[in-house]
Amino acid sequence: MRERNLINLTIIILLAVLSAVIVAPIQKPDFVKNIAFWQDDRARDLQIKQGLDLKGGLQVLMSTELPAGTTVTADQMETARQIIENRVNGLGVTEPVVQTQGEDRILIELPGITNRELALDLIKQTGQLEFVDGGSNPPASGTKISTTFQTSRALLYPQTTPGGNPISATTPISGVRVLQTAFTGEIIATAKAGLSQVGQNLVDFTIRVAAQSPFGEYTSSRIGQTMCIVLDHEVLSCPVIRANLSTGGQISGNYDREEANKLALTLSYGSLPVPLKIETTRDVGATLGAESIRRSVIAGVIGLLVLLVFMMLYYRVPGVIAAASIVFFTLVSLALFVLIPITLTLPGIAGFVLSIATAADANILVLERFKEELRSGRTIRASVEAAFQRAWPSIRDSNISTLLTCIILLFFGNTFGASAVRGFALNLILGILLSMFSAMFVTRTFMRLAFFNQPSEATEQRKALLGV
Repeated sequence: MRERNLINLTIIILLAVLSAVIVAPIQKPDFVKNIAFWQDDRARDLQIKQGLDLKGGLQVLMSTELPAGTTVTADQMETARQIIENRVNGLGVTEPVVQTQGEDRILIELPGITNRELALDLIKQTGQLEFVDGGSNPPASGTKISTTFQTSRALLYPQTTPGGNPISATTPISGVRVLQTAFTGEIIATAKAGLSQVGQNLVDFTIRVAAQSPFGEYTSSRIGQTMCIVLDHEVLSCPVIRANLSTGGQISGNYDREEANKLALTLSYGSLPVPLKIETTRDVGATLGAESIRRSVIAGVIGLLVLLVFMMLYYRVPGVIAAASIVFFTLVSLALFVLIPITLTLPGIAGFVLSIATAADANILVLERFKEELRSGRTIRASVEAAFQRAWPSIRDSNISTLLTCIILLFFGNTFGASAVRGFALNLILGILLSMFSAMFVTRTFMRLAFFNQPSEATEQRKALLGV
């Protein structure tokens, strides 16, 4: 039994130390960052993320804009959501919130956004890239044209109307030139902004393996001719083909750095499966300023210390053990917020604070039961085991009822796009599960190690030491 307790203690200490390193506001070493291997490399700084109400930023609501007689499916909306999330992640936005709202809307929250126009342009860009034959008289950059392209390679909404007429992925523009489409942007494997040898901004791209042969044949047969690069009907450039470009090439034009980066991101993350329009935009100011957040953190630390001191004074030695368990719970909870990651908002913080209360409540139930067992005449060892066995049903049942309520709130938040409700429910669910672990595993391990070496009989002196 003692050996098992020592193993449990080792696990607890390792988890506490690791959690403290993750939570500490320091630059994390690479081996610590690799723990959260599921996070995007661009956002894996292992710092606590702040939501719109704490940091301020931009909120955008988008809705579908489909041809008459067509409908959108849940799969299409989820695909669009993932593409938009990838795009805004590429902007370097810290933990954006991108979620579907209802059946045909997407809500986007960008905490701490600095370039509002760039973000809006990138979000609404459909990203339909075409390589077209420029002919002997190519159009100038920036010219609006029509192309022969009719259907997208991944046109997820119906390709024909109820009357049987084809639905174009791009709408022809009347009164403008019509050029022959050779390839679409689906052939691109990667795209990255870079600089030429003379310092010109450009986009380097590579071609997917399946398209390398036909693209190579096309370019090699048209060396010396122009091939226009068209994005959403607008000509980006019409370079002269000078070599076989089977594996990749460069898109150059009169770009500044931000424009080249936006184009690379749009091409990297593909076209939206359904057309979307921006319905509303809202600049959100931080509800709490930096000074208010600092004061709130100080108040939270003071409140936690008061709780721990009360536990230690009222329950004596067992209170010290319970206080250590609550500190462990707090550290691991914050570490999980960083690792998952979870964006902290005001409702989310409320859920976290409430979960600390549930952790304290679980420990109090155990300690009160421990005192009752001692008063009944049991030995200290027997009282420890009986306290956990008899307190567990109360802890389990009360937490299950709370969990069920949280699941209902989480479902409501996901269904109706109520991110505040979702954040509160998610943090409380995580806290409840962890509070049960800390009470039934961490506190039990500490109490076993503290009291199992006691003589078999609990003397009055020991009862006084334990506060009974």
